[in-house]
Amino acid sequence: MTKKKGKIDLTATAFIAPAFILFTLFIMVPTISSFYYSFTSWDGISPKVTFIGLANYKEILTGGRFRNALKNTFLLTLFISILENLLALCLALLVDNVKWWKNFFRSAFYIPVLLSGIVGGFIWKIMYNYNFGVVNSLLNSFGLGAFKQDWLGNPALALIMVGVVLVWKGAGYYMIIYLASLQSVSTDIIEAAAIDGASPWQRFRHIILPLISGAFTINFTLSLINGLKVFDQISVMTDGGPGFSTETIVYLLYKVGFSEGRQGFGTAVGVVLLFIIIVLNTIQQKFLRSREVQL
Repeated sequence: MTKKKGKIDLTATAFIAPAFILFTLFIMVPTISSFYYSFTSWDGISPKVTFIGLANYKEILTGGRFRNALKNTFLLTLFISILENLLALCLALLVDNVKWWKNFFRSAFYIPVLLSGIVGGFIWKIMYNYNFGVVNSLLNSFGLGAFKQDWLGNPALALIMVGVVLVWKGAGYYMIIYLASLQSVSTDIIEAAAIDGASPWQRFRHIILPLISGAFTINFTLSLINGLKVFDQISVMTDGGPGFSTETIVYLLYKVGFSEGRQGFGTAVGVVLLFIIIVLNTIQQKFLRSREVQL
């Protein structure tokens, strides 16, 4: 029997209600309240909340600390978006073309993804250590001791070193997406191009790349979002330093909101970050989707 129009399905409601209540309490309510608190001066603990209008946003637009965090965030996002996807594509091509131990290589390249950001950050922090770290020890072993660095203590290098860790951790995840896309490409098309005299590079450039463009859209979108919200590795490896050379927008939000007791200003930073992600993701989606090949 069909249910009457407008009648509430109590069984469906009972199943949906728990998830809906949790989503409302932990996602919708905090999100909506964040917009209010961004217009206040509040330490996050006391019941006293002072409405200050646009003062927080004015400080964001005029303060040098936010501009520095914005610059660091964009540089880090650009660095990992390019290198993560380049490395992931190379790994996917390698795994797709090897004849032996295919599953071994696929699993080995994916292992860093399974480590938490905190654990991975601790491992690399030890590896970067000036006195006993693996990186400087290898340089000594190859007679390149003159190139030893305090990798995380040098303001000019610290952000790049954090970026290397993020690339190492994320490339295996994006590799799986590229690999799935590569394996969906028809071998008949590749063989036909080879018979027509197309070189391996021509087949890759003019056939394979256009056919896996959907994977590029997915991976660049994910790497953009992950780059803009990176936190774990910064917290463990540098604490935003030396100075403020590795302080990103999310880490600025954490520091001012929780360490410095300026929850109102931190919430305003979060709201600005939300709009930045929406704008950049929309632009990227339009650009990448316009280049996809529809099969």
